Amino acid sequence: MKPVEGTILTVIKAAAAKAKEISAETSDDVVFWEEVCNESENVLAQTTEMLPQLKKAGVVDAGGKGLAIIFRAMLDVFRGGAVAEPENPQVQDTSLESFRNAVSEYDDEINYTYCTEFMVEKKEKCPDVFMLRAFLETIGDCVVVVDDEQIIKVHVHTDDPGKAIQKALEFGHFINDPRPKIENMRIQHENKIKEAKAAEEGYSPAAPEKEFGFVAVAAGHGLEAMFTDLGVDVVVKGGQTMNPSTDDILRAILRTPASTVFVLPNNKNIIMAAEQAVKLTDRKVCVLQTRTIPQGIAAMLAFDESLSLSDNRLNMTKALEKVSTGLVTFAARDSEFEGHQIKEGEILALDNGKLSFTERDINKAAYKLTKKLAKGEASYVTLIHGADVTSENAEELQKFMQSKFGDRLEVMLVNGGQPVYYYIISVE
Repeated sequence: MKPVEGTILTVIKAAAAKAKEISAETSDDVVFWEEVCNESENVLAQTTEMLPQLKKAGVVDAGGKGLAIIFRAMLDVFRGGAVAEPENPQVQDTSLESFRNAVSEYDDEINYTYCTEFMVEKKEKCPDVFMLRAFLETIGDCVVVVDDEQIIKVHVHTDDPGKAIQKALEFGHFINDPRPKIENMRIQHENKIKEAKAAEEGYSPAAPEKEFGFVAVAAGHGLEAMFTDLGVDVVVKGGQTMNPSTDDILRAILRTPASTVFVLPNNKNIIMAAEQAVKLTDRKVCVLQTRTIPQGIAAMLAFDESLSLSDNRLNMTKALEKVSTGLVTFAARDSEFEGHQIKEGEILALDNGKLSFTERDINKAAYKLTKKLAKGEASYVTLIHGADVTSENAEELQKFMQSKFGDRLEVMLVNGGQPVYYYIISVE
């Protein structure tokens, strides 16, 4: 059986075929309709195997299940039961807003990214609308298709809204009002969680007490203390392999007692989460494009309280762009990176985010990397050693490097206490 038929359409076809077969054998309406119900339910049970989405979820087709329930209700009437009447009959609301409310119950479980809704005015020779629903079930879930003589209303969760829209054009044309709606449910879900947590915890933002405030992302007791000493109000714990969420950064922004908040992500993978947090607060927020800890430190050192937001943004950005960053870490497994064959346990030296070379000795790797970064007009080197480097080894490296560079470079040492990286090297 073709996948596109593994839906309510299959149940309908089975019911119709059984009706045709049994009509020649009996004139008893109850017996006739009971056989139709039984056949519909037999085929309905098989729909779990007809579509990958249904098989994965372990459920039968929702539309087919609804149809089987309707058939059973009709059988009850044929047996003498009464037709149920609503206590307070109301005029049906056919607006798109009503349609959205009806399907909103599906929006909590996110298997696909985009919630797609649209209305199509039927063409003169419109194909069977069940075929549209069947197709949508092959590219998504939470499919609802409702139609009347003129309009088709569609709701579907899918990773490819374009395919849903393209298929709908076979049945009619889109109308101008309302226009199709495509929303990223994962972002919506994240926002809902944020709102729920805030309500649950009774969280209230800090009242602004000054014009400028700062949020920085860092991991390690030494780095956290360094940013605090530089004037950062809230340090969010995070960094490589432990990226904070948008909610974490948003809460830090709201805890900052300032009208304008600078955010320093200090990692390229955190910039997007920080920028997303900006949209969720009514405070004025400036996300600086700091991709490393040294860039974040340089930006803080360039801040001038007497200047405006725009002047500080410009000066801090210029400062961070002048910093070169070296990272010394380790390979957790055998791999290949940018043409380099890497063995587990090797020491990796990264030059501004790109793998430069591998080594077997940590201090030797740090010196070679610093020597490479310090070409040109560099004057300062800051060695930030991590939690896995002893103070003795770090001090030994500092003395060695100072003897090699002489008066050309000043080498400073900081105990950052950071995980993952043996050394974070700042060259200015």
